[in-house]
Amino acid sequence: MATTNDLKNGMVLNIDGQLWSVVEFQHVKPGKGGAFVRTKLKNVLSGKVVDKTFNAGTKVDTATVDRRTMTYLYNDGSDFVFMDGDTYDQITVPSKIVGNAASFMLENTDVIVANHEGDPLYVELPASVELVIEHTDPGVQGDRSTGGSKPAKLETGAEVHVPLFISTGEKIKVDTRDGRYLGRVNA
Repeated sequence: MATTNDLKNGMVLNIDGQLWSVVEFQHVKPGKGGAFVRTKLKNVLSGKVVDKTFNAGTKVDTATVDRRTMTYLYNDGSDFVFMDGDTYDQITVPSKIVGNAASFMLENTDVIVANHEGDPLYVELPASVELVIEHTDPGVQGDRSTGGSKPAKLETGAEVHVPLFISTGEKIKVDTRDGRYLGRVNA
């Protein structure tokens, strides 16, 4: 248990049996009336973001979330297997929890796996990853009808839009949050 005065960004609260992560908070002390705390909370499982206001000093139930760096080993059909680098324990995470992160994970990639009471909550990738382009059509000089970009299939199977000058076999940097092309990687 904690009070609203103890809130910090990233803290996970248990509200009505659901886990909510504090995205941002603001203590407000109006000229008239009692102080309160305005928060923006993100549901850990669904990603839904809501605004919630608490009276100052209200007790809130905090949840213990264990965030560990783990190595992605392999996909065994519908589940993904990760290994803790310190204890060498392996855990299995269902694909619905991994979600879109699977599009940018290669085997032996280090990711953060968050657990609450032994249940995996989510998989967090680094902000960007470096991947090789498996296939993209050659860019034609003077072809600007598509705004200067073309689709490219990455080695993980994900598809991103890249500039026309990028070719098959090149290594690029991709933003894992929205799948944007960030630039070439010099070998």
